[in-house]
Amino acid sequence: MTKLWNSYRYLILRRTTQFGVLFLYFGANAWGWTLLMGNLSSSLFLGIVPLSDPYALLQMVAAGAILATDLLVGAFIVTLFYLLIGGRSFCSWVCPINIVTDAAALLRRKLGVDAISKKQPASRNMRYWVLALSLVLSFAMGITAFEFISPISMLHRGIVFGLGFGWAAMLIIFLLDLFVLKNGWCGHICPLGGFYSIVGKLSLIRVHHNEENCTLCMKCKVVCPEQQVLYMIGKESIPVLSGECTNCARCIEVCDDDALGFSIRGLAKNKKTGEKNESNK
Repeated sequence: MTKLWNSYRYLILRRTTQFGVLFLYFGANAWGWTLLMGNLSSSLFLGIVPLSDPYALLQMVAAGAILATDLLVGAFIVTLFYLLIGGRSFCSWVCPINIVTDAAALLRRKLGVDAISKKQPASRNMRYWVLALSLVLSFAMGITAFEFISPISMLHRGIVFGLGFGWAAMLIIFLLDLFVLKNGWCGHICPLGGFYSIVGKLSLIRVHHNEENCTLCMKCKVVCPEQQVLYMIGKESIPVLSGECTNCARCIEVCDDDALGFSIRGLAKNKKTGEKNESNK
């Protein structure tokens, strides 16, 4: 039982968080709960604290909208959290699309699709171009361009208020990730993921690699949705500093060598340096 928990503990916690957030939003709509009201673009926590999607706010600014004070405060709170602590964790701990893409990735491995299509036909930098394009289109058209077609918003609103087009968005992304492009939506296209990759680049909580324990089994890279961030595996003991890491912790769970774990940025390195200094005395 302990081994099973260690192998899936973060996955269980992530799913609990994702479904828990959806349930709170649903409860606010269905039963009038006040713990978390609104949607992923703009919410009110405990009826007092505003929470706003900073990427949606950027689109609103580009579109020329006049912003209310609570939107600015909410975007500041959310940005500060992911900037200092969360990194890109929104993508793996909150976003409902992650459940769909994780299911596609798992089925893709089970069906052996990776072995058939090893070469990825797209660059992961595409998401940054989509991010820039969404702001340009917001400016040119006077609307929040990505929010207008966002499958994240469609799925979230669909689950909370009644599925509608949410089913279609979920199916399209599932099939894209399964048959067309590995980690296609989250890893290559989604501009919100690109936005949080930029915001979370300096966050304090990081996955840290211990090279001394690593046996190069590469299980971590098999399950990682952003394999490029694990370039240091088997080479050096450093944290994953790329903002593209989603902090999903699947790499930590599948590692049988205890070579990966969460640490506070700079703390693990300083601790190791201190241990070496002590041993040299």
